[in-house]
Amino acid sequence: MTKLAANLTMLFTELPFLDRFEAAAKAGFKGVEFLFPYAFRAEQLADKLSTNGLELVLHNLPAGNWEAGERGIACHPDRVSEFQQGVDDAIRYAKVLNVKQLNCLVGIVPAGVSAELARATVVGNLKFAADKLQAAGIRLLIEPINSFDIPGFFLTGTHQALELIKATGSSNLFVQYDIYHMQRMEGELANTIKANLSQIKHVQLADNPGRFEPGTGEINYHYLFKFLDEIGYDGWIGCEYKPKAGTVEGLGWRAAHGV
Repeated sequence: MTKLAANLTMLFTELPFLDRFEAAAKAGFKGVEFLFPYAFRAEQLADKLSTNGLELVLHNLPAGNWEAGERGIACHPDRVSEFQQGVDDAIRYAKVLNVKQLNCLVGIVPAGVSAELARATVVGNLKFAADKLQAAGIRLLIEPINSFDIPGFFLTGTHQALELIKATGSSNLFVQYDIYHMQRMEGELANTIKANLSQIKHVQLADNPGRFEPGTGEINYHYLFKFLDEIGYDGWIGCEYKPKAGTVEGLGWRAAHGV
């Protein structure tokens, strides 16, 4: 059965962040996700989750200076110690928030860093993070991102993600599969998900073009929702899209798609 989680970084943005939990619950969501919790006290967020009967299904490891355009630092050779500190910070939040999986945005390759050095840095950082999270009972995910929205991002495809997982030798590293990003980079959505279902532990959605809600673009979400149920995907699907005409006004897509 399809389980939808509201991405509070993208949805209900007309409200202050801490008010979005109540709005998500009132809109019928049972789970939420967001990029980062670190601007707030973990206990403050835990209270919002508990008060509104919500499960936090995912957040990201610290990703550098987001406001300055950084999108992760796992591929930055000169910032390994900062990455490792971020892993510890993420675990501390995850334990309070009862989060069972965290995502690592690996980042944009810095100028002057070779592809080989970037890859070696990513592999080393992911192995470190996967091992630390495994000891804490938390799953680590990596997410391929399309290179149109974030030029220079190191991880851009499913096959590359699977290769990185293999290179780490970790049993605690999996794929976060974003349908929107992979439609732009690869297509072949259904077959790719089915072939790699054991490695995909979280799915996110948005339509293309525009990254709006399902039903606004070219992706056949009527088919994909049914398909995910048929192949036995039992994880959450994060609604990480830009509402085309307001969050609440645009939520009719759920009933229209039978989810």
